[in-house]
Order: sequence, then structure tokens, then C-alpha cells
Amino acid sequence: MSINTKAQKKGMSTETLVLSALMTALVIVFQCLATYTTFFGPFSTAIGLIPIVIGAVLCGPIIGAWLGLVFGIVVMITGGANLFFAFSIIGTLITVILKGVGCGFAAGYVNKLLAKFNKTVAVVASAIVCPVVNTGIFLLGCVVFFMPYADAIAEVLALNVSGLQVFSALAFGNFLFELGMNIVLSPVILKIIEVAEKTFNTKKTGKKAQTESEIPESQKAVSVNESTDGNDSNGNSAE
Repeated sequence: MSINTKAQKKGMSTETLVLSALMTALVIVFQCLATYTTFFGPFSTAIGLIPIVIGAVLCGPIIGAWLGLVFGIVVMITGGANLFFAFSIIGTLITVILKGVGCGFAAGYVNKLLAKFNKTVAVVASAIVCPVVNTGIFLLGCVVFFMPYADAIAEVLALNVSGLQVFSALAFGNFLFELGMNIVLSPVILKIIEVAEKTFNTKKTGKKAQTESEIPESQKAVSVNESTDGNDSNGNSAE
């Protein structure tokens, strides 16, 4: 389903570069806006996952991973991980970057696997997998790096829970919001992808036609004559 599959094997196409740049900008804008959508706990909702899914579906898992990396960097710059930085800088860096890169790559890879069977199912599955992987890696990072600080984090957040319940409570609300948002917007995401693919395919067809029209008539005539002479030669040889 991703555009210019053959071109991507040889190198990144112009269309892929343009789309990845556009999606990168949207990830930055969306996640900066997410700073003002803190509904559950101290963390902003990951609305930057939407352009990640679109970019991963259109351009493949590698671009999806890149968009996830940008997403993680923006989360840290905007203060979305400040609570965890106070307890472990290295653990926070690894967790935030891995969950961003992982969710972008997973979205693109799932689409790559399923698009050959059903386009709509592939897009919806990618939209679901993205927040699932994002939250899953977040919880894994919490267990690996922040479990010793669970009680202290619960105290800072004034939560009457301990251990893994702290991190589950932090992730649960935002995860449901992100998952619901991606599922609801799946038809919109699918439409955007269809329009983008149609636009780039049309441009590609137009360029091909324009290139053919720019061939001089004299060159076309020579090619036709050479083809005719070759056919005559083959005919005479056969006789």
C-alpha cells in the first residue's frame, strides 16, 4: 500500500521525502498542541500518533520509526517526561525514544503485512497497534527503570497506590483516549491516505506522459524506421 515501493528499494523517492517532511512537521505541531490536552495524570495525550500512523502507512516502517523518534524528542522538549527525568535521566531517554520509534515502526510494519489482503483492515490495524505499542513500551520501561521509585512517584502524584499500579494508573487513561481517537479517526486517516496516493500516482503518470511527449518527432521517426528495417531484415533472412 505504501507509495513507490520499487523506488524505495533503490533509494528514497521524492514523494517519500516530501511526505515524510510534511508528516514530521505535523508530528511536531500536533504534539506541541498536546501540551494543552493533559486529561489524565501529568502526561499530555499523544495526538502526535495520528500523523505517525499516516506517515508509516504511506511511506513504510522506516519513516514510521523516524516520525516516532521526532515524537519522542518533542515529548521530552515540551516537558512531557519531566516527572521521570527527576528519577532517572537515562531510563527516561531510553523509554521515551524506544516507545516512539517502536510505535511508528510497528504501525508501518503491520500495514505492510496486511495491505496485500485488505487496505482498510491494514490502516485500522495500524491505527490500533500504534498506541498499543506506545503504551506497552512505556509500561515496560517503567518496570525496568522506575520500579524502585514507584512509591516516590505515587507520593508526588498523590496517588494511593503502589508498585506497577502507579504506572498502570498513569498510562490507562491516556491510552484509552489515544486508542479511541485513533479508531474513530481511522476512516479519516484512510481517506487522507487514499487522496495522497491518488495525487502522487496522478503526478507520476503526468510526468511520464510529459516525458514521452518531449521526444523529438525526428527521433521517433528514426526509431520507427529502425524497427521497420529490422522487421524487413528478419523477413528476408527467413526467405
